[in-house]
Amino acid sequence: MDWLDALPETRVLRDPAQTRDYTHDESHVRGPEPLAVVKPRCREALRTLVHRAGDEGFTLVPRGAGSGKAGGCVPTPGSVVVDLADWPGPIAVNAANLTLSAPASAGLAAVKERAEVAGLWYPPDPNSWRLCSFGGSLATNAGGPNACKYGMTRRWVLAVEALMADGEVHRFGIDSVKQNTGPNLSQLLVGSEGMFGMILGATVALLPRPRETLTLLLPLPDMAALPGLPAQLFAAGLLPSALEFWDAAVLADLRAHGPDEARRLPGEALALLEFDDPGCTHAGFIEPLLEALGTLAAQAELATTGAQREALWGVRRMTSVHLKQRFPGKVSEDVVVPRDRLPEFFTRLAALDARTVSYGHLGDGNLHINLLHAGELDAESLEAALDPLFMLCVELGGTLSGEHGIGLAKREAFLRHADPFAIAALRGIKQALDPKGVFNAGKVV
Repeated sequence: MDWLDALPETRVLRDPAQTRDYTHDESHVRGPEPLAVVKPRCREALRTLVHRAGDEGFTLVPRGAGSGKAGGCVPTPGSVVVDLADWPGPIAVNAANLTLSAPASAGLAAVKERAEVAGLWYPPDPNSWRLCSFGGSLATNAGGPNACKYGMTRRWVLAVEALMADGEVHRFGIDSVKQNTGPNLSQLLVGSEGMFGMILGATVALLPRPRETLTLLLPLPDMAALPGLPAQLFAAGLLPSALEFWDAAVLADLRAHGPDEARRLPGEALALLEFDDPGCTHAGFIEPLLEALGTLAAQAELATTGAQREALWGVRRMTSVHLKQRFPGKVSEDVVVPRDRLPEFFTRLAALDARTVSYGHLGDGNLHINLLHAGELDAESLEAALDPLFMLCVELGGTLSGEHGIGLAKREAFLRHADPFAIAALRGIKQALDPKGVFNAGKVV
């Protein structure tokens, strides 16, 4: 593929010492060495890549920061990785429109910071927000704790710029919250993991920054009190902006092996609640909240200052890193269960005896179930160990991924458990938009 060296404004990597890091992301999936890694900076290079891929039969695998957890950016045999780290463009805020535009190469942290400087707020906050790229968060429809109240990335996307199978960059959508001219192609691309086209940038909606935030660490006497907590709050007319949890097993490991701040965590199980309602730091809000929590409020720890909040959130955000260090081969699944079925889910999960620990986003039913001994299993045994978990979630009206996506890691399970009509429809859309299989072939469906 010597012709790659003639691509304008493009860095080309072929040395295995340079491309080895591109064979994996943050999931357990490992792929082959790519044919090459390219870092384009202009549309002409992309146009050439698409046409040559269609003619020669290789696939283009888009990649952001490589922080995904489903193998979506992992190369497949005979693929070229398109690293968008060098893709040019500014991060621009339009305060009059309450919008922000940014290239795929921008860090999500930089996007959120630029909104913050303008006194505005971009809600999506996946655990990797300090590391991941804006483009990667769009391609995977990233979630995070704030999804409890504010939804996932897709909810905020107004317009997308994407490289499509004709080799051209197209803009789908407008910089406004109202557009009703048929099906929304920008929404189709968000969360598609690059299988329909390659997202190069987007315009997203912003909100005025919340003026007050109340964070509450809630120790629970036992796990039985945890699953019903969302319904308990909703019944009192309270909607947290975040509602996170740790189960007893995670807490035990953090206390035994975590940093000092983790070793002091109280409770048999633990919840972290956050509110951003006007007046939430005042007695008129706090007193009804504590009343709604009843006896659970006895040990509650309130935080209203930035330093106090960061201390509580620091432990939550390091939980995944801690478990990965302790159990390098562990696999973290991000299953979803409807909130009203959470009590039944936890009861039946315990009966599976699958050696799991769990934490995550209790407020929206997106649970990170960690199979700690996954590193001891071959691929077939791992599928067999995870399938009862997936079956349980589907049976309860949930699904096998809430925010990580499908990629390669869950492709076989997705094909087993999804509606065959839906699979056929996705494949039909893929064929219509990408008839030669140029974009991320072999992922999702």
